[in-house]
Amino acid sequence: MSGVTILAPSPTLTVTVEDHPQGSEIHVHAGGQGVWQARMLRRLDVPVTMCCVLTGEVGRMLNHLLEDEGLTVQAVVRDGRGSAYVHDRRGGERIVIDEEDGDPIGRHDLDDLYSAMLRGSEPSEVVVLSGPAGESTIPADFYRRLTIDLRAAGKTVVADLAGDRLRAVVQGHVDVLKVSHEELLADGLVEDPTVDQIVAAMGRLRTDGAGAVIVTRSSEPLLLADAHGVAQVVSPPFEENEPRGAGDSLTAGVIAAVTRGEDLRDAITLGAAAGALNVTRHGLGTGDAEVIESLRGKVVVRDTAPPAPDQHEQEGRVSPDGLAVLADTEDAS
Repeated sequence: MSGVTILAPSPTLTVTVEDHPQGSEIHVHAGGQGVWQARMLRRLDVPVTMCCVLTGEVGRMLNHLLEDEGLTVQAVVRDGRGSAYVHDRRGGERIVIDEEDGDPIGRHDLDDLYSAMLRGSEPSEVVVLSGPAGESTIPADFYRRLTIDLRAAGKTVVADLAGDRLRAVVQGHVDVLKVSHEELLADGLVEDPTVDQIVAAMGRLRTDGAGAVIVTRSSEPLLLADAHGVAQVVSPPFEENEPRGAGDSLTAGVIAAVTRGEDLRDAITLGAAAGALNVTRHGLGTGDAEVIESLRGKVVVRDTAPPAPDQHEQEGRVSPDGLAVLADTEDAS
């Protein structure tokens, strides 16, 4: 199985206070979008290399936590304030005590992070681009350039982004883009998150550069647009315990299946199962691999529309149909 490299620019040190029969229980973990994706990938037995910037005291703590989770860490180490939060869940609801995005990443550290991504991704067929803790942490154009260079190196690039960073990876012709309907609405890509408007937005994103687009819709069926058309994906319904991290678990499940040689239409079922199970748990990016595998049999994929426009086949890009070929090549080597 080919490993996966994840860009996680600014992992977050998470401190969560939970209720316990003998009093409060304090949990300290590494967190943030890329970390939650990596955690689920490890649960699904996929090797992960994480490229990140580790800052100050928070960064030193995060380095130990990430390595303890079985991740290979390619880190740029610097002084300053790292990303961290303290949340209180003793009453059942998540109450924010304090949150800190950390210092923006400077020019020289950005150069080092870019190099770390190119170096760390060499053995990987699939590279994941995740977002930073804050809007000002890293410039969007970093993602555009990195998408172009990674694809030129033969990598399949998957991005889970929104806003300017979403537009940047689309300009770079990202292979698979995952986004939520709330993010489409916030970015002005839809005026109302109806299925018709979302499908139209997915078509525009594919025309503008994305190979395939996955849109999550909270508890509603997610949508997938690729060269075959648009599909609706229905997941098993569960009572939500913690909705945060479900989208990252979905992304990780899709990637895990792709590294096994599955095409995107099959891979989406593992992703949907991983995302569905994650909402039942306190831990973000967690879940039992055997349970996830059993749940994917309950995921239903239905075609809903003819193929959206695709102007990238002529550019020699990696199509979603070709994702499995990459993994097959790795297995044969």
